[in-house]
Amino acid sequence: MNPVHKQIPVLIHNGKPICESMIIIKYIDEVWNDRAPLLPSDPYQRAHARFGADYIDKKIYPNGRMLWTSEGEVKETYTKNLIQSFQTLEKELGNKPFFAGESFGYVDMALIPFYSMFYTYESQGNFSATVDCPGIVEWAGRCLEKETVSKSISDPQKLHEAIMEMIEK
Repeated sequence: MNPVHKQIPVLIHNGKPICESMIIIKYIDEVWNDRAPLLPSDPYQRAHARFGADYIDKKIYPNGRMLWTSEGEVKETYTKNLIQSFQTLEKELGNKPFFAGESFGYVDMALIPFYSMFYTYESQGNFSATVDCPGIVEWAGRCLEKETVSKSISDPQKLHEAIMEMIEK
């Protein structure tokens, strides 16, 4: 149902496809607005949140994927890049419980799915997220306290096994 990329994710609403993860999130935020919004109402803060989600999309995913598909010095470079990206996000988070402050928001929504891959990142990159980016690990713990998050996050062990099978093939 994705007319351009022919891939998932795709949300079908009223028979029409909405494609790409963060676009789907924005759509849900606008259509089902009977709860606290994920994006701030202030235009500058909204732009800042979109920038944060874009950063995650352009840094975390590619560095993580390359970490588990490369070897040697190249793998070390992607490991360092991934850790550095998490540390940049950790600085942005600061002492706030969530990226938007007191409430779970758009940037949290963009980053929390990667929590399921922490185990794979650590095992493939030979590092400890708890040591190298403890603030992000603590943030993930707060996110997982939300039932909607904990029920929708993939099991890290099962995801690791699936990724390892994919790498072997």
